[in-house]
Amino acid sequence: MIKSMTGYGRYTEIYEKSKITAEIRTLNSKSFNPYIKIPDVFAEKEPEIKNLIYNSLSGGKINLILTIEDENSKNSGFNKSLLSEYFKEISQITKSAEINVSDDTLLQAVLKLPDLIINYEEISDEKKWETIKRVIEKTLNETDKFRIQEGKALEKDIIEKVKIIETLIPEIETYEHERVETTTNRLKAKLNEFFTGDSRDKERFEQEIIYYLDKFDLNEEKIRLKNHCKYFYETMLLNEPNGTKLGFIAQEMGREINTIGSKANSYEIQKIVVNMKDNLGKIKEQLLNVL
Repeated sequence: MIKSMTGYGRYTEIYEKSKITAEIRTLNSKSFNPYIKIPDVFAEKEPEIKNLIYNSLSGGKINLILTIEDENSKNSGFNKSLLSEYFKEISQITKSAEINVSDDTLLQAVLKLPDLIINYEEISDEKKWETIKRVIEKTLNETDKFRIQEGKALEKDIIEKVKIIETLIPEIETYEHERVETTTNRLKAKLNEFFTGDSRDKERFEQEIIYYLDKFDLNEEKIRLKNHCKYFYETMLLNEPNGTKLGFIAQEMGREINTIGSKANSYEIQKIVVNMKDNLGKIKEQLLNVL
């Protein structure tokens, strides 16, 4: 089974008066590349979130955005008890110093003092984090389902193209006999230009022909290419990230196809090789998005 690196997931849950939403988008990347955007109050949880992402999605470029919305949108307010303490203490100080200050002036001075504004977004607790963690896990699960679904479409397309390459291998054999005859006749014609009468050694000539034709034999390349295709199918069935391994197998398939092309010495076989390369190129392109 293969998975696509492209995925999407979104999940929302309510905690007390807060609406917690996690949204994940994933794209293809050669390495694990997470980007996490969360409220500052939970910044210390980022390493734990990264571990959750890696254990679930393994690789790819992964963007996670976590938002927490309060029901009444009240994100801040006054610390009334601290304000009252500040005002009381400063009033006592001004009276002790016999300084006449109006209440309005005093209030304006007190409002400039620190820690009077409470940012509710900065107030966190472990129960809330457990809810957030659950939201992230469910979003990761949705994203993984999306990747599996996309992977099925990729798998179908890739298998189709591997099968095309497999079916083209026997077609090479159709032209091999003709290719051998053509090569032999061409060699004879060339060699006849250099040897005349009985001066040539016919036995040695035949040995050279056999040696030359053996260098152009395609059987080994065809067998290896078939085996690579078989191994490709087997690797696709692995229940683990296999995109990198499939990429290596595709490279080996490409080497055999290139060797067949270099040995072909036949217009018809070259056309088959071009068709193989075209399908292999499409396979490699699709594998860039396989986890």
